[in-house]
Amino acid sequence: MTDFPNKDELVIHFAHPAYQLAACLEARNTGIRGFQTWSREDTATRINEGHALVITGFWDNGHIDAGSNLQFIQACGAGYNQFDLSALENKGLRFANASGVNVNAVSDHAMALILGLSRKIHLARDNQRAKHWRGMISDLARREDELADKTILIFGMGAIGSRLARLAKAFEMTVIGVRRNTAAIKDIVDEAHAPDALPELWGRADFVALTCPLTSETANIVDGAALAAMRDDAQLINVARGGCVDEGALIHALQSGVIAGAGIDTTVEEPLDTASPLWDMDNIILTPHTAGETRAYEENVVDILLENLDRLWRGETELYNQIV
Repeated sequence: MTDFPNKDELVIHFAHPAYQLAACLEARNTGIRGFQTWSREDTATRINEGHALVITGFWDNGHIDAGSNLQFIQACGAGYNQFDLSALENKGLRFANASGVNVNAVSDHAMALILGLSRKIHLARDNQRAKHWRGMISDLARREDELADKTILIFGMGAIGSRLARLAKAFEMTVIGVRRNTAAIKDIVDEAHAPDALPELWGRADFVALTCPLTSETANIVDGAALAAMRDDAQLINVARGGCVDEGALIHALQSGVIAGAGIDTTVEEPLDTASPLWDMDNIILTPHTAGETRAYEENVVDILLENLDRLWRGETELYNQIV
């Protein structure tokens, strides 16, 4: 890679359909030039105009060769499975993700899904729209529930999973955490286990929460066998990636009562096909990949970006959240 452009020369290309990233940078009066593209087509057309690219959803691996001026890529999200890391390395492009940018937002959202399912907020909203005042319920299985003394199994005890564990403890839940390095989480969970213990753990939880990245090891980590091993009153919370769950097996489990319900923020294909049975199920809460949404998102991304730019200008070899 050639020498990284100095502050007066650098141009940052922000590519996102909604986040006001360029405006956020401009409001800070850093003197750094930047522009934003709002569509895949415009991003591809202008891919050669920036030295640094801030992007996630509009990414195409063709940008690696097409962006001849590119020297640094900052993902504006934590996930990066769509990036060809070998090709980035071969081209000499530095690459970092934005891990930590939405720790509070995603863990808050996971807790909101847990509370929503327990208190049946989604059904109450349906009744509100139908102008139906639901009476008291005799059937215990259909009533709202309490979280105290419930058990949550959290798979993926990074920053998000760890904060979710602390939130769950505040609700007096028992927390089982799963992580390779169990010593790193033993002080924030009631039990710490390595991933190979999962077959024995599925059936112990009232809630199973996925807060892991999507990798070859976590793809379909919740499959038909895992769902069958869960209790029939258990609920699945997925704020990871849709590919971490076998969606067909989940639909079957929800329809047939293998598990009681689910709070789902991500699906395998996004947007979710209108023909999917998930839209019409009463035993799930479905949100459109908005767990990471927060009013502070742009500021958090720009904080990470500016930290990495400072490191590049200082000639440092390690970036914050460096991937390549």
